Amino acid sequence: MEHSSSPDAGARADGTVVQEVAARTALALPGAGLSHPFGPEHDVFKVAGKVFLMATEATGQPIVTLKCDPEEARALRRQFAAITPGYHVDKRHWVSVAAGEGVTGELVAELVVDSYLLVLDGLPRARRPVLPDELARAARGGGRPVPPAPR
Repeated sequence: MEHSSSPDAGARADGTVVQEVAARTALALPGAGLSHPFGPEHDVFKVAGKVFLMATEATGQPIVTLKCDPEEARALRRQFAAITPGYHVDKRHWVSVAAGEGVTGELVAELVVDSYLLVLDGLPRARRPVLPDELARAARGGGRPVPPAPR
């Protein structure tokens, strides 16, 4: 899938903005929570005990690492130099996103929601949080939800 990198898709995000947008988007999702199981330098966002987003500066630059469909991950890495195989995780199913050409707050928010929905899809229905209508439609394959607007 091609992701928009046109000027109207939002301004290029610096590393701190990438992490701020990712965190704000993640915490707005039903059942999502923040923890620090790997120490204070690693923000880990989970839903129903499963990780869908990690943020760190341990690499020397602010990055976020997100779960991603393998085909989507390959396409993203081809389209954006700032999107690389996931840092310290399964490189096939995770990507790391840093600041870079075409990386906007809108793209980051979209990737966070996609990661969250992928994790939810792997959970038994009884463990899934109740989703707002828009997210529920996206989870059933009815299109991408509109990510929360950055403040």
